[in-house]
This record gives sequence, structure tokens and C-alpha cells, in this order.
Amino acid sequence: MTDEAPASLMLDEMSWVDVAAHLARDARLIIPIGALEQHGPHLPLGANTLIASRIARDLSESHRVLRAPPVNYGVNYYGGEVHPGRAWAGTATLRRKTMHRALNELLYSWEPHGISEFILVTAHRYGPHLDALTTLMTRAARVRVVSVWDVDISDLLETQTEPLHAGEAETSVLLHLYPERVRTDRARDEPPPGGGLNGDRESLPRPRPDGVGVVGFPTHASAMTGQRIYRRMLNVIGRAVFSAPATADSDTM
Repeated sequence: MTDEAPASLMLDEMSWVDVAAHLARDARLIIPIGALEQHGPHLPLGANTLIASRIARDLSESHRVLRAPPVNYGVNYYGGEVHPGRAWAGTATLRRKTMHRALNELLYSWEPHGISEFILVTAHRYGPHLDALTTLMTRAARVRVVSVWDVDISDLLETQTEPLHAGEAETSVLLHLYPERVRTDRARDEPPPGGGLNGDRESLPRPRPDGVGVVGFPTHASAMTGQRIYRRMLNVIGRAVFSAPATADSDTM
């Protein structure tokens, strides 16, 4: 055995010896939390997981903090719903209490290994999903929940005042991070049916049952906007959670 730091900070790519050695130096663990739900005809079902996983990876590497494999499922409003003549094919959900129990059991397993802080990163804003995360219990370890879309990006958007489902913001970020997974030829705008968040994640405008599964204006998305949004997220979260930006780059161009 050597004292050299492992090349990877992913738990599933490390030996238990390397994990133990790293936790002796830094007792934090980042856990990306995703969801499997429709994001219109132009984005993948795993959009929330892709974004959360990338942010978790970049935070982990910038601050040398261990990270767990992503939790690919979340609590979805759309899970299993079949509207007249339409089903959001492939979308799946866990119940809030199931999600809560599963994560509690994971944290219960990890905490005795010496972890003093769990940092949960999610890009899925549905209220019951976030409730499952913010009510987790540990023996003594701190649990921090980072909802990446809570970062203010209103000044970076062209046609929307807030990030909505599969709209300008999400599509832009995916164009920046994973352009090969975005079908821009399929993007269709569906304006929000009035109203906004009003401070309540439960009041997020939802896709129309007879629509394509979008709330907002994905046709106005761009990779450049996505880069600006992503930098903003990474730096705001880095400062809030680690008291330092996650990258030396400016969050605006």
C-alpha cells in the first residue's frame, strides 16, 4: 500500500482501503440525486441525473471530496401517470416515503465509516422529492441538500424569468454539457400556463397533458447560455458549500 491519493474520487472505483484513507483526511461525501422523467421530445429522461452528476463530479474534483454513484430515481409528479391518449413512456417514480427510506438506509450505512457531512446534489425541483431529501436523519453527521436550480440565473435567460421543465435553461445546460444527447430538431415551445414559483415548488407550472411535455422555450436555448448557467451554478454552490468557487473561471462571460 502507498499513501498516494487515488486517481478517482468515485466510491465505486476505489478500494475500501483508499476510501478509508481519504475519509481520514476529509470526512465529506457528495451524493448526486437524479430522477427518471420525461423532458419533452428533445431531452433524455435522465436530464436531472446528468446535470446533478456533472455538478457533483466537478465539485468533487475541485475540492477533492469523495462522491457516491448517482441515485438515478426520484419522486416525480409524472411517474406512472397515463393521460387520455398519452403516456410519458419510460418515466418512473419512487414514492416519497420510499425515497426517504432508501436514502436514510444509505446514510445509515455510510456514517459509521467516519463521514461527518453528506452533500446531496439534485437538479429535480419537485416538492415531495425535495421533502424526501431535506427530512433525512443521521446519528450526528450533517446533511446538506443542494438544489441546483435554486441558483438565480434569471439574468442569463433570454425568454424566461426562471428555469422551467425542459425549457430554455435545462435545454441550454444540456447543450453545453451533453450536446450529443439533445435533439434540437424536436424542440417545441410551450409557454407556461400562467404563474410561476411564487416561492412554492409545488406550484411549478406543469406540462399540459395534451402537449409535448415542455414548459417554456427550448428553441431559445444555446450552448453559450448553458455554459454561463453552469458556471454560475458551480461557483455559487462552491462558495455556499465549500466557501470557495469550484472553478477559477468567471460565472459570466
